[in-house]
Amino acid sequence: MAAPTLQQPSFFLANLKADSTTKPLLQRCQDLVKFIDEYPAKELHVIFPWLVETVFGSLDGILVGWNLRLLHSRSNEYNIVLEFLNPSGPMMKLVYKLQAEEYKYEIPVNYLPGPVKACIQEGVLPECPLFHNKLQFPLSGLLTLNLALNPFEFFMFNFASCLITPKSYPPGYHGSSTDSAYFVLVDMYLKYFLPTEGSVPPSPFSDSRGSVTAPSPRSSSVSFAGYGVHSPSLLKHHIFHQPSVNADPVAQEIWRSETLLQEPFSPTEEHVLVVRLLVKHLHAFSNSLKPEQLSSSPSAHSHTHTSPLEEFKRVVVQRFVQQKLYLFLQHCFGHWPLDASFRAVLETWLSYIQPWRYTGEKTNPQPDQNRTVPDKWESFVQENLLMYTKLFQVLLNRAVRTDLVNAKNALMVFRVAKVFSQPNLAEMIQKGEQLFLEPEHVLHHRQPRGYLTPSQGGSFLSSRQRVVTDMVFRVKSHVYALEGQDCQYKQMFGSELRGAVMKLIQIIAQARQTAKRISDHSSEVAANSSFLSWFGMSSPDLNNTFTGAEPEECLKKTHELLDRALENLCQIFKLNQGQLAQLISNLGSSQDDGNCKQLPDCIQGENGLILTDLGRKQIISGLRRFDIQYQGDPELQPIRSYENALLVRLFYRISSLLNDRFGGHMNALCSRPDFLGRLGRHYFSDPDSSSSSRKPKQSPMSRRPSERTRQARLSLRPLASYRTLLLLLLCYVLGAAMAFGPVSSTLLILTGGFLYGLFMTLFGDKLKTH
Repeated sequence: MAAPTLQQPSFFLANLKADSTTKPLLQRCQDLVKFIDEYPAKELHVIFPWLVETVFGSLDGILVGWNLRLLHSRSNEYNIVLEFLNPSGPMMKLVYKLQAEEYKYEIPVNYLPGPVKACIQEGVLPECPLFHNKLQFPLSGLLTLNLALNPFEFFMFNFASCLITPKSYPPGYHGSSTDSAYFVLVDMYLKYFLPTEGSVPPSPFSDSRGSVTAPSPRSSSVSFAGYGVHSPSLLKHHIFHQPSVNADPVAQEIWRSETLLQEPFSPTEEHVLVVRLLVKHLHAFSNSLKPEQLSSSPSAHSHTHTSPLEEFKRVVVQRFVQQKLYLFLQHCFGHWPLDASFRAVLETWLSYIQPWRYTGEKTNPQPDQNRTVPDKWESFVQENLLMYTKLFQVLLNRAVRTDLVNAKNALMVFRVAKVFSQPNLAEMIQKGEQLFLEPEHVLHHRQPRGYLTPSQGGSFLSSRQRVVTDMVFRVKSHVYALEGQDCQYKQMFGSELRGAVMKLIQIIAQARQTAKRISDHSSEVAANSSFLSWFGMSSPDLNNTFTGAEPEECLKKTHELLDRALENLCQIFKLNQGQLAQLISNLGSSQDDGNCKQLPDCIQGENGLILTDLGRKQIISGLRRFDIQYQGDPELQPIRSYENALLVRLFYRISSLLNDRFGGHMNALCSRPDFLGRLGRHYFSDPDSSSSSRKPKQSPMSRRPSERTRQARLSLRPLASYRTLLLLLLCYVLGAAMAFGPVSSTLLILTGGFLYGLFMTLFGDKLKTH
């Protein structure tokens, strides 16, 4: 086959740009596949940055690319995109083809995430190895710094930026779901570059230049004084002893896997879903380590022929994920809105602290509360102690400010309590805390990881002492690495946190009481809303029920979840059941006797009552509320959905004319103390009488003196109600069936209305009292 006629790179790129606006996606991808297969790297090098931007969008967010986050399986282009971008597809083939050469692609530092950009502009090199030895120093200064990335790094950087860069998406778009092309591609890349079985497939092209520079120590700050001169601390070897250009090619097996884990992100709900996918896959990847490799010591490792991928599995979570995920979750716990969207963050945390769920072992299904955590995970708990204890404490501070009457929020509290109540887990955490609190003198002659040999001076230590030394060193190193040497550690099972847990239990008990009270009130309202409401005989308080209250089924679910959360918290912290029952009982009685009959906590201000922080919390949790009532003219209330707007306006005009003309006579009649006065007051409504007869609680604004003139008036607005119209229609139909004409039916209806009013005037007070 004859070699293709090479085009000038600029002409080649111009043709592709023209085709991108005229040809459909399928034809464009087919053309690109042909170009990638037939053209050399020299020609493809020119189009690569443009192609990456076309796929993922521009770093400034102006171009959205192929809209991977909006592309779902129901789209015709979904399969085309996945076939082109999958780890063994044409796009990755292009990446490997360019990777085999010495091509570099620049990314301006200004497009890096905010914290990373600020760190670089302050003259400190970020800890992420992705940035080491990649900075290009121009003469104009730090503000125009660029990163020089190899093709694979450039591709993955743009893929990650596609998630966090704000795009000009259509109105109404609220984020990606787990079936979008982007989410599916993340899953594909994780399974390909971090396989649980086998190894990463090699590049189809010779490549000895792909490597990741070792990270600098946590405490080091590298100055950029003297552009182009890098500190020797940046040249420290990675734990895998990653070689550079002339190194052993076997070690190059995992450099792409490392690069995949070094992309920076910023916390969004969509990002959290991707992070959780990463956490779950990394646990499965790490747990796929062969048992014989897992049980062997590091010193034995160096003398065996362990593949780099197996070594990578051993330390991938601690080396690449632990610190970043801890800071990420800590930030989310402290800044995420107090709503149900926090569930994504919570489940990411719970996935990380339960690696035993991702072992791939087929065991008999057991309820979570009866599933004992195997002893082999004790070392993981110790090496991730802050993930359990510190984040639990931060979650407590968040939970006490959350509306636990909401079933979704109650579910989150239940989930955390359920996870931490697993047998053995609390004991493992407590043992880890005891190891951290061991005095420093235990660590005599400390060696890395505590593995001492007689030649190293370890003969005077017993085997148990060496194990304890190793465990203490492991826990202390973890805490100090994440929180610093001067951290003030608060024990999860100490007296201070125990008090915070008791406070949460009080709030849970209050939420249970509130949910029960709202549920009971809703049941009463439903019972009172009988067929009699169609006759206008329902209670006027129906419009004053709990606004925005959850359905009764959700309230029952809330009560059940909070009950189980209380049981689990008692199990975790070994709380006394008698004291807990007495606390809840006292709280329940005080709620029933006092709080539900009181206003929220307020202070008197110049313009009336002002809610305090306690009052706001009481309203949010549903413990107390204002009795919100309409204080204006009843005739001018907003038109309801059960009313005919045209009739409301018509009857208002008629009523106004009659009230203006006969208002004096109505007032005179209603002011009489005899039976006629009572009968008149039944038919001619007093705008203030209904509200003045029942005022158990008022809002602050309702305490201002009313300036309206109280006078009797005729209201025809009830006739505009659809139920009244339907009732009248039924009466006329019934009259027609009994051979009554319209006039006779009207007279019967008026007579019935008068007799009903007469009856209510004579016996209404007695019925209300009863």
